[in-house]
Order: sequence, then C-alpha cells, then structure tokens
Amino acid sequence: MWILFILKSLKVICGIGWSVKGIENVPNTPFVIASNHQSPWESFFLQTLFLPTSSIMKKEILIIPFFGWAISRLKPISINRKLKVKSLKKVIEVGGARIKEGYAVLVFPEGTRKKPEDGIGKFGNSCGLLASNEMVPIIPICHNSGKYWINRSFKKKSGSIDVVIGKPIFGSDAKKLTKEARSWIEKEYFKIN
Repeated sequence: MWILFILKSLKVICGIGWSVKGIENVPNTPFVIASNHQSPWESFFLQTLFLPTSSIMKKEILIIPFFGWAISRLKPISINRKLKVKSLKKVIEVGGARIKEGYAVLVFPEGTRKKPEDGIGKFGNSCGLLASNEMVPIIPICHNSGKYWINRSFKKKSGSIDVVIGKPIFGSDAKKLTKEARSWIEKEYFKIN
C-alpha cells in the first residue's frame, strides 16, 4: 500500500505514469525477476507485480530513517556490494529461502543504475544461479524509467514509463539463463526507446 501510494503520488505531482505490457506472463508461483536498472522508480514498482516480493538491495538503504525502516518490513536481501563473493553467496542462500517461502525475488543484474543512453549493461550471474538452483523461471522485465525519473537528481520529466514483461525463461544452466534474460531485455529496450 505504501509503495502504491508513492507511485500514485508521483503520477499526480510529477506527471509520471506507466503502461505495462505482458502482465499475463507473471506466474502465480515464485520466480526470479530480472530487470534493467535506471532509477528508484522500478525499485518501487516491480515489488507490486507479485506479492510477496523480496528485493536485493544495498545494506545502507535499510538504515535510512523511516524509509529504510519501512523497506526492511518487506524482507529484502541486504548485501555489501564491495564483498562480491560473500554477497553472491548470500543472494543464493537467502534468495533460495525466500523462494521456498513463496516469494518472488527481484534482481537487478546490472548491479548499479545505468543512464538511459548507455543501454543495457553487463549482467552479473545471480539471477541465473538463483533460478537454476531453485528450479524456478526468470521473468525478464524491461523499462525506460530513467527517461522520466532522472537518476541522482531531483528532476522529473512528465511522461509514461513503458514496462514490458517477458515470458518465463526456464533452464538449468545459470549462465545460459542469465544470457537469455539479458538478450531479451536488450532487444526490448531498443524497441521502447
């Protein structure tokens, strides 16, 4: 409810709306969400597609007064991005437990936010590892939120964010799964920009 309140407030105050294609591709069983990353907008929005959803996020976010405390109630998987191997192990272990509890797990495989003009960055392998280990699909998602919610800026541009949800990607080869998800997201990104 809190996330939807924020998104609807943005729509009224800043004129940032959204349209979603492919909502029928969201299964009613746990899965891994793999999305490109451009702004805080998708961090909020993608948690509304499946309830419950657990996000992977920097541990520093959880200590932000009020905001971080509220986010911690959503059972995120907090990581220290400087400790890559330890963080990957935590994502696989805690993410696997969340999936067994019935959660979808939201992963931004690029790691950090990219400028819209930079396209889709290199993907880390966590989404493929988590999906193959837990035998659940990856649902690839592509959007262009960075065109409207400028990262690291208070500037917002009115308009409608395009969100495209792909069909489930199944498999047992983690690298192949990650490559397939990235390829689909990259292809869709060129269509919506």
